Amino acid sequence: MSTTSTMAALPPRNQSKVDPNNVNRAVKSLLKWWDSKSNKSQKNSELNENENENDGFVYLIVTVKRIPQLDRTNPIMIPLPHPLIDLSAEDSPELCLIIDDKHKNKITKEAALKKIEAEKIPITTVIKVSKLKSDLVKLEKEKRCCELYFAERRLMPVLPKLLGKEFAKKKKNPIAVNLRHGNWKEQIEKACESALFFVGTGTCSVVKVAKLSMGRKEIVENVMESVNGIGDSVPGKWKNVRFFHIKLLESMALPVYEQVGHP
Repeated sequence: MSTTSTMAALPPRNQSKVDPNNVNRAVKSLLKWWDSKSNKSQKNSELNENENENDGFVYLIVTVKRIPQLDRTNPIMIPLPHPLIDLSAEDSPELCLIIDDKHKNKITKEAALKKIEAEKIPITTVIKVSKLKSDLVKLEKEKRCCELYFAERRLMPVLPKLLGKEFAKKKKNPIAVNLRHGNWKEQIEKACESALFFVGTGTCSVVKVAKLSMGRKEIVENVMESVNGIGDSVPGKWKNVRFFHIKLLESMALPVYEQVGHP
């Protein structure tokens, strides 16, 4: 069953304009920096714990010439060869689904939970929009951190205001799911297995593309898949891509692509 209502389809792939050797060198430098930083702070276990929580990802910085006029609530999804979320792991992260319990054609929380259990959909928490703020506070008090938030599609225009500025700072934009389609599992698994490119309001956007727990080869493969997917799918395609950089949370951004002769 098609999922085009919740995600942008990628066009056919052309030959990459990014040299994988450049990506490999940049990844090698970032891993060397990370190892050096980790070794220096081994004596401080509290600091290490905080770093593992916050710095465990590789980020791709996308710089375009012209700001794409796209729906900013739905990401372009780039399927990754090595997903950031392992749904088969025993300690797989929490995934939250926000449902619209105020609409006359609502799906009840009980019905959603029943479908999730019956179809083994990887959602761990269902939140009613009427109790959104109180349930999020409860999750925070219980120190339960959702890796991804999904939301009923018709809620997307009102969610930014309901979630507030503090939630927005966490950079965990909810992902729209069409609950009127029966393929919830397919939609959610697709997002978990993809890099999520939310188009920013400026010329730069940041995309989480790999984990430091992966090997260098796996990180390079994820970066290459991400830059190719974004370059092929962003409005204007490669002509609109000025730079690609990769970085860790606190590292310098290292260039992996620059458009030749850009104005």
